[in-house]
Amino acid sequence: MWNVSTLYVPLLNFNRRAFSLGKLTSTFFNTFVYLQLPNHDITLEAGWPQLFIDHKGEYWDVPESISLNMSSVASDSPLQYRFGLHKNSGHPQSVNAINGEAPVALMPGLCAKAAFSYEQSKDIWRVKETKEDFVLKTKRGKFWCPAYDVRLKEPHATVSAVIGGTCAAWLGGRENSKAIESQDGDTSMTIKKRSPLNADLFGSVCCTFQHGKFRKLFNDMTRVDARLDISSVSGLGKKVLNIFKTSSVSNADNSLSFPRLNFIFQQQVAGPIVFRVDSQFSLDSTLEKHAPHMEDLIYSMSYSLRLLRSGKVVAWYSPKRKEGMIELRLFEF
Repeated sequence: MWNVSTLYVPLLNFNRRAFSLGKLTSTFFNTFVYLQLPNHDITLEAGWPQLFIDHKGEYWDVPESISLNMSSVASDSPLQYRFGLHKNSGHPQSVNAINGEAPVALMPGLCAKAAFSYEQSKDIWRVKETKEDFVLKTKRGKFWCPAYDVRLKEPHATVSAVIGGTCAAWLGGRENSKAIESQDGDTSMTIKKRSPLNADLFGSVCCTFQHGKFRKLFNDMTRVDARLDISSVSGLGKKVLNIFKTSSVSNADNSLSFPRLNFIFQQQVAGPIVFRVDSQFSLDSTLEKHAPHMEDLIYSMSYSLRLLRSGKVVAWYSPKRKEGMIELRLFEF
């Protein structure tokens, strides 16, 4: 996500864990400021405390978190970039983590970050929208009929790829591995040693197929997205070397270096109503069978708001995280 392109307004949260966080919900303060400059977006966000979710769907409470980011806006240019400052104060507390290992990015300290990405896409085939598509002919006459969602208006098959790099410099807050005693007396949370300066590369490859123009009442939109993500090229290289050397990989290694497969299936139910399944698999070689395993699964139903071009009301539920929400999403591009 290179810019704030989607506004999420939660209408109802039925996260079973959230209702048990009386201490957090009663003392939570959050400030969000969004400014738009020519070709750039600037965001300032602060929270006391701030609740984060990691790639495993586990929640962490950070006592204080402040971030300032400037990013290039989405455009026809394949190059995108982002710069930011992020400051955490206090040790993160595990809300529902099993292994109790806090993410390094949530540790106390001030961090300066920069990232860039270069994207290219190629249409295998695409049916361009025409003026005739906007006109619906019936016995009563002609009616104006745009797509329910402008992002889903053209049938196509596309292959795209992204490559990019990140750089982060930490000032203060360097922690050695040790146990931190929580308020209830548990000492299961550990902290890894953090490098003051690190840089890495990432990349992804995506294939998309869509049938239908999402204009008719039935059978006019079926879409499948498949994406392979490599979040850390250096981490993946170390994993491969360790496999050849020891035929196994330590569980203490950063699991973010494993490639991940993401599959998204969308099917029009009737009119603007769409059923969607999001799934994420990790190619984690620490498993005995060396097979992909599912990290997250989300079922959702959405109702597209045609007047907002790409706005929608979404109700989703994750059985693995045992949580769900009803949201109003605006300006989703």
